[in-house]
Amino acid sequence: MSEFGALSLVPPLLAIVLAIVTRRPMLSLFLGVWSGAVIYTESLGLAQTFDWIVGAIIADEGFHVQILLFTILLGSGVALIWRLGGATAVRNWATARLETQRTVGLTTWVLGLLMFFDDYANTAIVGSTMREISDQFRISREKLSYIVDSTAAPVATIGLSSWVAFQLSLIAAGYEDLGVEEAPTAFETFVWSIPYNTYSLLAIAMVGIVVYTRRDFGEMLDAEHRAWTTGNVNREGAQPLQEVERDLGEPIEDRPMLRTFFAPVVVLIAVTLAGALWTGYDAWTAAQAEAGAPTAIGAAAGEDGWLQVLVDVVGAGDFAGALVWGSFAMVATAIAIGVAYDLFDLGDGVDTVIDGFRLMVTAVTILVLAWAISDVASALETGDYVAGAVGDAIPIALFPIAILLVAAFIAFTMGSSWATMGIVTPLAIELAYSLTGTFDLMPVVVGAVFSGAIFGDHTSPISDTSVLSSTFTGADLIDHVRTQIYYATTVMVVVVVCYLLYGYLDVSPVIFLPLGIALLYALVRGLSELDGARKGLDPIASRTSAERADGDSGDE
Repeated sequence: MSEFGALSLVPPLLAIVLAIVTRRPMLSLFLGVWSGAVIYTESLGLAQTFDWIVGAIIADEGFHVQILLFTILLGSGVALIWRLGGATAVRNWATARLETQRTVGLTTWVLGLLMFFDDYANTAIVGSTMREISDQFRISREKLSYIVDSTAAPVATIGLSSWVAFQLSLIAAGYEDLGVEEAPTAFETFVWSIPYNTYSLLAIAMVGIVVYTRRDFGEMLDAEHRAWTTGNVNREGAQPLQEVERDLGEPIEDRPMLRTFFAPVVVLIAVTLAGALWTGYDAWTAAQAEAGAPTAIGAAAGEDGWLQVLVDVVGAGDFAGALVWGSFAMVATAIAIGVAYDLFDLGDGVDTVIDGFRLMVTAVTILVLAWAISDVASALETGDYVAGAVGDAIPIALFPIAILLVAAFIAFTMGSSWATMGIVTPLAIELAYSLTGTFDLMPVVVGAVFSGAIFGDHTSPISDTSVLSSTFTGADLIDHVRTQIYYATTVMVVVVVCYLLYGYLDVSPVIFLPLGIALLYALVRGLSELDGARKGLDPIASRTSAERADGDSGDE
C-alpha cells in the first residue's frame, strides 16, 4: 500500500480533469507533475518537478530518447512528403479509386491490422498515410484518430510484437515469484489468455462495426456532421498536435508522383522491420549462448517450437532503435527523390527537415510531460495504492472483473499500459493462485490485466499512444480523447458482460466473443439512433438524400 494513500491519486487525476476541461494538455500535465512534487517533497517542489521532467526524457536506458528522435524524424519525413507533392498525388489517386467514406475507413482499419509489429509505428504509418485521403472524403480527424488508436495497442498486444515479449516476461516473473514447480510456461499462458484479452479483440471489432455501418454517437456524431457539412475536419479553435498545411505552406505540385509518398513509407517499414529482426536475432543468440542452449534457430525450434522461437527473436529486438533507423532512412529517401527528380535542391531539403522538426515540438513536449506524470504516479505508488485497496476478499466469479477495473483505473491515471501491466500482472497471478490453488484461472486474469490496461490507455489524455495517434492524424488531443471515450466505454461494458457470463455461467470465449460482437453491433445501432434523435441529427452523417429516400440504413 502506498505511504501517500489517497493523495497519490491527486496528480494524475488533476492532470486528466484539467486537460479535459481546459483543453490545454501541456499546462494540465505540468500542473499535475508539480502537484505530485509538492506532495512528494512536502515543499514548493519545483526542483523535483524538473527532475522528473528531465528524468522522463532519459529514462528506460534511452528508450524515451529514441522515441523522441523517431517522432521528430518522422515529422521531417512527413514534411518532405508534403513538400514533394506526395500528399497531392495520394489525394488524386484516392479520388479515382476510393469512392466512399466506408472504403476509406475500412482501408485504414485493415492497414491498422497489418501493422501489428509495434504500436508506435502503427500510429505513425497509418495516421500519416491515411490523413490526406480521409480529409478528401471529409472524415473528421477525431474519427481517423479513433480508428488509428484502436488498431494500434489492441493489435500489438495479440500480434507478433515487442508487446508480446514484454507480456511474456511479466507472466514468467509472476510464476517465478510463486515458486511453484508445476506452473505452466509463460508462453502457454499467454496464448490461452488471448481470448480473454476481450477488450482488445472487441475494440478491433468495434472499429470495423463503426466504419462499416457509418453510424456514430456521442461527440463523434457531432464531429462527423461538422466534417461532412462544412469540410472542417478539425473543430474550429482546435489545436492539432501537427498541422502540415498550416506550418509548411503550399507543396510542389508541378509533378505529383505516388513514389514521393509510397517510397519513403515503404523504406520506413522495411528498415524498421529489418532492424528489429537483426537486433532481435543478435540478442537472442547471445542469450541462448549464455544459457548453454542451441544458437541455431532450427535446433532451438526443435526443442521449443517455431512460434516460441519467433516470439523470442522478435521480442528481443530493439524496436525503438529500429524506429529511429527507419525514420532516418525515410528522410534520406525523400531527400534523394527530391534531388533526383529536380523537385528541390539539397539546401531546400535540409530546410524542410528542420521545418519538420518544428511540426513535432508540441507533440514531443506533451509526450515528455505524459511520461513525467507516469513517473510521478510511480514515485507516489499510485498503482500499489489502487491495487491494495481492492484486497483479496472478492468472489472468484467476480475476480476477473475486479482485476480488469483495477488495471483500467491504474492505466487511466498513469497513462501507460506497460507500467500498468508491470504493476498488476504479478499481483493478479499471486491473488489468482491464492484464491484457487491452481493455474486454471491464470489465462483469464492475465487477459483481464491486458484488457484493462489498454482500455485505460484509450480513455486517458495523458496516454503516450493517445498523444501519438493525435499527432500523426493531425487531431486535437483532447478532442480525440473526448470522442473516443464513448466507443471505448461501450466496448468495456460489453467486456464486463462477457466476463460475467464466464464467471457465473462458465460460458467460454468461443460463445461470449461472438455474442459480444453482436451486442456491440446492436449497441452501435441503438445508441446512434437515440443520440441522433436527441440531437436532431442523422445517425449517419454522410448519408445522402437519395439514401434517405430509399430508406438505406447504411449497413448494407
